[in-house]
Amino acid sequence: MDLKKFRISSARKRKSLSAFLDKLDKIVPVDMPKVVARVDKTVWQDINCMECANCCKTMTPTFTKADIKRISAHLEMKPKEFVAKWLKKEEDSDDMVNTTQPCQFLVENKCSIYEVRPADCAEFPHHDKKPFDLYNETFKNNLPHCPATLLLVDRLKKVVEKEYEW
Repeated sequence: MDLKKFRISSARKRKSLSAFLDKLDKIVPVDMPKVVARVDKTVWQDINCMECANCCKTMTPTFTKADIKRISAHLEMKPKEFVAKWLKKEEDSDDMVNTTQPCQFLVENKCSIYEVRPADCAEFPHHDKKPFDLYNETFKNNLPHCPATLLLVDRLKKVVEKEYEW
């Protein structure tokens, strides 16, 4: 995964793909779940998260209380120790997030706590959320961070513009 090329591509396409997602807020093809599922399958033929890990390098998950309890137990720490060592409250929110980027648990592009990782990480990049169009803001925010999301939205735009009265 060439992250430099991804950043250039993301910057170049972000405005048009964000505009597409904004329009998708207003006009949703009836069979959108099928279209998303079909296009998303093609994305994973071209993207390997293990070669990328850009999300772990440039973003931070939100840690729920359940995440903190599970991960701290896995690390044989008390939840308060885990929070003090690794987390902070996000500005203007009660959400707990990493104090550092890249993620402290990223080791050689792999999550060292994968089996107990935060739910936010396990669900990323959220392509299977339903209905898809309710997560357009999430996808817009992920465009500069996730090559899979960039590719999904780019391909969806092409399919929707070709196959639907748009």
